[in-house]
Amino acid sequence: MHDTGGCIYTGLEKDYTIEDLAAFHGHLGPYIVLGYRMGKYVRRYFCHDPFKMSAVVYCSGKTPQSCLADGVQIGSGCTLGKRNIELVVSDEVKCEFKADGKKLVMRLRPIKFPPRDDHHYSELIERLAADMYGRDDTDLFTVSSN
Repeated sequence: MHDTGGCIYTGLEKDYTIEDLAAFHGHLGPYIVLGYRMGKYVRRYFCHDPFKMSAVVYCSGKTPQSCLADGVQIGSGCTLGKRNIELVVSDEVKCEFKADGKKLVMRLRPIKFPPRDDHHYSELIERLAADMYGRDDTDLFTVSSN
């Protein structure tokens, strides 16, 4: 565990609501939800201390995939300010987390996006993101330790 040095505002945990994610990110989309869920998973099952962990988000480097990084920051506690998160341009969308000499790799399960030409696209994307927020982890991503 990270030495708090007597600080009372270190090591706090919070479950963020859909509204919290949307307020932070500017809107609610599938990739911020996925990143948040991945980050929460890694804090729960891999490394609880965001000062001992690092994250690498692999994606196209463009929205909407890059929005995964915002969710990972909120969920895992790895942040740009602490310099323990990095975005790497890649054809594959995945996240790698490292802590204490161990590595955890998380890959997204296929996502069925609504057609972009649907005039209700924004509403459908928001509905998809809200639905993903409540799904089981196993429906959203796979986890391996390699």
